[in-house]
Amino acid sequence: MANIKSAKKRVLVTEKKTLENKAVKSALKTQIKKFLAAVSTGDKEQATVLYPETVSAIDSAVTKGILHKNNAANKKAKLAKKLAAL
Repeated sequence: MANIKSAKKRVLVTEKKTLENKAVKSALKTQIKKFLAAVSTGDKEQATVLYPETVSAIDSAVTKGILHKNNAANKKAKLAKKLAAL
C-alpha cells in the first residue's frame, strides 16, 4: 500500500473507475449478446429494434473511453452485416 496521501487517493480513485468501466463493459456485452441472439433465431423484427440500442451502447462506450473508435466501428459494421443478412 502507498504511503503518500496522493498515492493512496489514486489507488481509491482507480478502484472506483475500474468498477464503473467493468459495469459499462458488461452492459455492452449483454446488449450485443441480446442482438446476436435475435439474429441467430432469425427474428428480424426483434433484431431491427435491438440494433439502434446496441449501436448506441457501443457509441456510449467509445465516449467513456472504454472502446477505441476503430474497434467500435468494426463491431457496428459486423452487426449491420448480420442484420442485413437476415
